Amino acid sequence: MTTRTLAHLSESRIQQLLAFDRLLNIMDDLRAQCPWDKKQTIQSLRHLTIEETYELSDAIMENDLPEIKKELGDILLHIVFYAKIASETNDFEIKDVLHGICEKLIVRHPHIYGDVKADTEEQVKQNWEQIKLKEGDGNKSVLGGVPASLPALVKAMRIQEKARGAGFDWEEKQQVWEKVEEEMQEFKAHFNADDDSIIDQEKAEGEFGDLLFSLVNYARFIDINPETALERTNKKFIKRFTYLETQSRADGKQLHEMTLAEMDEYWNKAKTL
Repeated sequence: MTTRTLAHLSESRIQQLLAFDRLLNIMDDLRAQCPWDKKQTIQSLRHLTIEETYELSDAIMENDLPEIKKELGDILLHIVFYAKIASETNDFEIKDVLHGICEKLIVRHPHIYGDVKADTEEQVKQNWEQIKLKEGDGNKSVLGGVPASLPALVKAMRIQEKARGAGFDWEEKQQVWEKVEEEMQEFKAHFNADDDSIIDQEKAEGEFGDLLFSLVNYARFIDINPETALERTNKKFIKRFTYLETQSRADGKQLHEMTLAEMDEYWNKAKTL
């Protein structure tokens, strides 16, 4: 960045850069002086980064902006931490990370920084996936960019999105729903709901997986994120079950001694809150 460029920065941008510089300086201090920070490696930070990412996800689900701000700071610290460690072995440093993502964004947005036309979100997504393939060695699979360690529900969504980017997708949502019903029938053929008997446990599990995959596909077609939807249901269940526990205890009752009908009374009350 040239002096002339710096001179043309707004006061707001200057304050942002100064704040980032402050974080970099603090990271230098911690790495040099703190026994815990000096000991950390890229490998030792991994599980902590995953934990911080889930904490950010929780804050976003709750729409808790102060908590989102806090968790973003924690993740930013981790990014700076990784870059600091890598700089000590001359592998890369934070400016390389920043320039790398800048170049990627420019290349993958040719409708902004080039002469490619993309008027819709779908066109942008298709361009993005095609560019990613060209960045590979020519033999890379369309699905090669899906991380193996992603949770299964998220992975299913990303697999389907990438396949769509390559032109492999259903044309109408009704077709997808018909596939859901087909998978439901195939699952039912291996699981008898009337007598709880399973013909073939492994086969039933496979069919259930197919059913879930088709439901994720349908959710994608109607712009529902299945991970978000399921997490909202998880939180709703936790809230209602906690109410059931708390209120029944306040009434001098124990869950293990209550009938399902008694529990349902509390559950129904919780649904009105």
